[in-house]
Amino acid sequence: MNPGFDRRAFLGLSGAAAALLAGGCTGSVGGGAGQPAPTSNELRLFTYEADTTIDSFKEQVAAFDAEAKLTTTVDSLPGSGAALYPDKLRTELLGGKGPDVWRIWGGQIGSPFATAKQAADLSPYYDQYGWADRIDPNAINGMTFDGLKAGVPFNAAAVGLWYNKEIFAKAKIDADPQSYAELEELNEKLVAAGVTPAGLGGKYGWHIMRLFEYLLEHTAGPELHDQLLTGDASWDTPEVVQAFTLFKKWQDSGWVPEGALGLDPADIEPTFIQGKTAYTITGIWMEAGNIAASGKKSSEFGTFLLPTDHDVLRFSGFVEGYMINARSGNAANAAKLLDFIVRPETQQALKIGSSTVKGAEPDPADAPLASQWAEIRRTHPFYTIQDQAFPKKQADQYFAVQSDILQGAITPAAAAKRMQEIVSAWAKE
Repeated sequence: MNPGFDRRAFLGLSGAAAALLAGGCTGSVGGGAGQPAPTSNELRLFTYEADTTIDSFKEQVAAFDAEAKLTTTVDSLPGSGAALYPDKLRTELLGGKGPDVWRIWGGQIGSPFATAKQAADLSPYYDQYGWADRIDPNAINGMTFDGLKAGVPFNAAAVGLWYNKEIFAKAKIDADPQSYAELEELNEKLVAAGVTPAGLGGKYGWHIMRLFEYLLEHTAGPELHDQLLTGDASWDTPEVVQAFTLFKKWQDSGWVPEGALGLDPADIEPTFIQGKTAYTITGIWMEAGNIAASGKKSSEFGTFLLPTDHDVLRFSGFVEGYMINARSGNAANAAKLLDFIVRPETQQALKIGSSTVKGAEPDPADAPLASQWAEIRRTHPFYTIQDQAFPKKQADQYFAVQSDILQGAITPAAAAKRMQEIVSAWAKE
């Protein structure tokens, strides 16, 4: 296991977090012989803001620059998720350059940057700015690795089903499914109405993963699901085989788009807004981003927690935050930027519907769907989204297994055995 990150502590956060829950200038980074460069008035921030939110983010950064009398360059790599972004960041850092600040997920995606000492210890800035008093402590734990506060969390996200009300009405669906069987019945009604149910894409692996991890939660249940993610239970088990069997069923039944494996999430996810599919599995950023950008109203859409048939009903969740480059000669100004980002008014301007910052809760009048999820996060625990639960290497292997299943290259039983090999090898590292 990775010694820089207490995996069980992070995954254990799931149950405790029911009350939770989102080439410019590089001259300030990378001095000679491993020493920080001199402090300057320039910062570079690397992020993966979506095309629909990047302009709003840059506006807030510009407001910070005006206030702090700094110049911040924002670079973004949207859409690829954990498939490309961490590797691009790592390449820059290993090359001796890199951003002063970067956005990153928690869990096994953020952990390597802390372990490699590429991310700075932010404890002094937590004390300076009082972040521990202003940010949900469970979220802070999600960006703390082996005791090192390596990130400032701003988003504790929840993933569920988001649907087009008009399409549901067309298929004569008038109630949220209360069981997995009812969800399958819902899918059949949509297909009969001539609509593809789930707008999910397999390019990069992480998007269609949201379907499989939900199916695994259904077949395995909360306790076994968590044990599978920590390597404390074997994947070569009937519950995992059943989850892979259902995963293939969704494709074979036409419940996901034809050729889903080649579809880019950025293209397919918003199709439920356009009425081309009925729903997708996504988070609250959809309301402030794609729905608002489309010119449609939140009232035209609905959202609900996917039924799992277990007494403890959980959703998929994850933490996001910002790290500061340990080699930045501009760490003080970088911390000042992070403090600006986690102000309640900045979070509200950015419409972070699942903000970790106290006082930045969504307004039901402006964001009714995000507000609905704020209540769900208060009353239900979450399980760790699987592309955060695994390191990059194992996540890529896991995505390959998903692909092989949907292509019919391996059986569900073989997929379960392969996943056990992947997790077992990781446990021995």
